[in-house]
Amino acid sequence: MSTLSTLLHRSIEILQKAPFLLILLFLVTTCFGVALLLYTALYIVAPVPRSPRRSEKTYKTILPDGNRSEDKQLSCWMDTWNAHREAARRKRGTPLDLTHQLEDAEVFMSVVVPAYNEEKRLGGMLEEAVDFLQREYGDAHTQVTEFPQSANPPGKTKANIQNGANGYARTGEASTARKGWEILIVSDGSTDKTVDQALDFAREHQLSQYPAPVPGPRTPNPTHSTHIPHGSIRVITLEENRGKGGAVTHGMRHVRGRYAVFADADGASKFDDLAKLVEGCQAVEDDLGRGVAIGSRAHLVGSEAVVKRSKLRNFLMHAFHLLLRLMTPPATSAIKDTQCGFKLFSRPSLPYIIPYMHCEGWIFDVEMLMLAESANIAMVEVAVGWKEVMGSKLNVVWDSLGMAWGLAVLRASWAFGIYRRD
Repeated sequence: MSTLSTLLHRSIEILQKAPFLLILLFLVTTCFGVALLLYTALYIVAPVPRSPRRSEKTYKTILPDGNRSEDKQLSCWMDTWNAHREAARRKRGTPLDLTHQLEDAEVFMSVVVPAYNEEKRLGGMLEEAVDFLQREYGDAHTQVTEFPQSANPPGKTKANIQNGANGYARTGEASTARKGWEILIVSDGSTDKTVDQALDFAREHQLSQYPAPVPGPRTPNPTHSTHIPHGSIRVITLEENRGKGGAVTHGMRHVRGRYAVFADADGASKFDDLAKLVEGCQAVEDDLGRGVAIGSRAHLVGSEAVVKRSKLRNFLMHAFHLLLRLMTPPATSAIKDTQCGFKLFSRPSLPYIIPYMHCEGWIFDVEMLMLAESANIAMVEVAVGWKEVMGSKLNVVWDSLGMAWGLAVLRASWAFGIYRRD
């Protein structure tokens, strides 16, 4: 103890005798060194997604004869968009127009389903999804010449829509006027029969006029099923697990819809509420057609399903929400439920979000919302039905800690320029 006290006294004497400028230089150098060290550490730990592999840009579907197709090339609006953007950069003085470089939509609704070892739950979710999609949006290959005049989305003129502005359909092309749908199932490195389950479901529901119904979360004893068009379900296989965020982002790069929604493979969210998401999104879309609708379970906080959860799970939920409010920008922090796996994006909003995604784990939802906010894209929270489904792969404690860490790294990476828009 005396040695420590002597060392402290000597240090004080040296500081008192040292020139002020030397002390100032020492402090500045120390602060700079610490900042550089922290920046380097952040640069190392900030996740950088790997590029998609060749096989991951293909899909399988069921052919009209009932056989599985060979690997088919996925359309990729992002590849085309990147090519246009790069060409514009080479031409000095040419402004980058993010929305008008976007390929026109081919169908009205695209559904992205991330699936990791979901062979037991996927069929029920798909049954409820295709029942709604076929009723609401009809044949995936229906041809319509133009939008009905009453169906003009808010903020768009009929002339703009017919000219194909902002990713909407042109007159004479495959219409996106509430017609046509697709489901992209992204098998995230599954080691079970998820892919087989998806393709078997597609075969049964394409070939049979009255397919055998699969029990789902809300239809444990289904009495009817839905015949679907050929090619409506596409199955993408990732060679190795990327995480839910990585699977969703990958699927979103290949959507063909005027609207794109991602939905969990367990079917916990009520799929019929997709209509409410579309209505909410259209209500807030700007002149470019950009908008985001966020499915929310916030209205269920006092419900029996939530109250019956363990005290630890509810504590971690509230702690995470508090952390979100403290660490995210205003519009994102105002969202009451950022983690519901049911979010809808208008096509023109995708170029402002998907190319800049980094998070591939559970926290990816927050990055999507932060990117939308930074691009001044309006977001609306829409109450949706939700049901607890057994078989969740979420580890409450470890994944909650991982989400907190991921949020901290995400916020710091954007704040200090590790991540940035090009």
